Amino acid sequence: MRSKTFSKKINQPQVLRLSLIAFALLLLPFISVSQVTSSIDSTSIKIGEQITYKIEVETDTVNRVVFPEGQSFMPLEMIESYKTDTTKQDAKYKLIKKYGLTQFDSGRYVIPKQKVIIAGKQFLTDSLLVEVNTIEVDTTKQKLFDIKPMLEVEKPASNWWIYLLIGLAIVSVVGFLIYWFVWRKKPLTEEEEIALLPPYDRAKLALKKLDESNYLEYDKYKEYYSELTLAIRKYLDEKVYDRALESTTDQLITRLEVLSDGNQIDLSRDDIKKLEDVLKRADLVKFAKSAPDKELAKIDRTVIDQEIDVVKEALPEPTEEEKLLDLEYKKQQEQKEFRQKIWVTIAALVFMLGLTFAAFSYRYGFNYVVDTILQKDTKQLLEGHWVNSDYGYPPITISTPEVLKREEAPIPDELRDKVKVSAFGYELKNKFTIATASTVFSGMPTGENAPTTEDNLLKAIEGNFKAMEAEGGRNIISNRDKFITPNNAEGVKTSGTFEFPIDEDKEDYVNGEFVILSFANKNVMQQILITYLKDDIYLDQVVERILASVELNQKED
Repeated sequence: MRSKTFSKKINQPQVLRLSLIAFALLLLPFISVSQVTSSIDSTSIKIGEQITYKIEVETDTVNRVVFPEGQSFMPLEMIESYKTDTTKQDAKYKLIKKYGLTQFDSGRYVIPKQKVIIAGKQFLTDSLLVEVNTIEVDTTKQKLFDIKPMLEVEKPASNWWIYLLIGLAIVSVVGFLIYWFVWRKKPLTEEEEIALLPPYDRAKLALKKLDESNYLEYDKYKEYYSELTLAIRKYLDEKVYDRALESTTDQLITRLEVLSDGNQIDLSRDDIKKLEDVLKRADLVKFAKSAPDKELAKIDRTVIDQEIDVVKEALPEPTEEEKLLDLEYKKQQEQKEFRQKIWVTIAALVFMLGLTFAAFSYRYGFNYVVDTILQKDTKQLLEGHWVNSDYGYPPITISTPEVLKREEAPIPDELRDKVKVSAFGYELKNKFTIATASTVFSGMPTGENAPTTEDNLLKAIEGNFKAMEAEGGRNIISNRDKFITPNNAEGVKTSGTFEFPIDEDKEDYVNGEFVILSFANKNVMQQILITYLKDDIYLDQVVERILASVELNQKED
């Protein structure tokens, strides 16, 4: 009767689904016992005495190993982290990391599993049990003193602003680099400034630079005439005939005559003849190594200068349509340049984010970084603000990631005077559930035929399994062990694996695990039921932390 009443409450559909999912995250697929081992030099110490916690890792010489840092050994306190000892064995390294731990309260404590990262993958050590004993004091030899008054200690300020400043500094540096190399208007080089000039101004500037050269003084006629004719050919190529640069002198002159005859350009025969004479003389200098008189070379320069002016005046004024096309072309070029800057900025940001992601993945592991970015709910559950509280009567003291809410336990009318149930639970939908129940019996049968405490425990556990099956659970495999809480309360730990549905139609099943802690005496039965999805490292740590925190009182006041 007792087990039936208890199982009705603790195995309601909501609690069952929560419990099933929590198990899934217990195992880490990449744990390798042969690679990571842990040990302590003593399993029993006195209050304040130090024990040495040792982690040994065997791995390839190319793998990077990251050992746990900070106060990850709670409820024990780390007082010292020793330097890692490394020895090489063939192609492998053997690394030994030691920590000094202590505890200032007596009791039985479980050192939780520690996370070691090897080559970006997470490995877990075994949890270890330590007993901390009190120190007997002989009051006949040791004087007693009054208890010292309590001291007010200010709560240390949060360091969130440091991370904020670091983040802002990184963003500022990246933003400045993108602005400086992408968006900033860079000073133009001389070649870029010349390229932005109109064709007429560029031609005039080329002649000015020719005047400043010393070609004629050193009889460098080939170089002189090459730059002289290039100035007029470039101008004609951009404004008159778009093949002026690659055309021969005869082809260019013929084209100019055709354009003049067709009234497409207002050039006289005399102007074309002057231009032809200079171009042919330049051909003789460049290809026949002719050496004209210096004064004639200067006159040819003046002719080219004049002909550039003549061509400019001879060109027809651009139509409104041509002006609009030119304006549209400039807009398209500006838009093209703007799009290029946008893509460069995006590429730079993606590169920086990728580099940052790779660095953090190397340091903390790929999965951990991804789960942090995506705000994985089970990771938030583990790293959130845990609550240590008492639940039910007699109380079950337990630390949980969220406050457990009271649940109404249906009790048959005929048992209301004999059974009192206090039940509490929490659910992370389809991933994790935890429920506690304290049941007090009164007026139950006594004597030789009365059920024993062990019978009550077995019936309660059997009732738990039946309720799990009623909710769709199947393939339940369990094992039973003795369980002792830090305050020396003895009970039974039933754990195992099973499959459970994640939809109302009970068609889709997933693998889960469960832990049931059961405690009982003559008039009191207390149970803690945890179910969770398999293969989630965060829920694995959640369950370990919960089990290490369980304390209970089975006495009625």
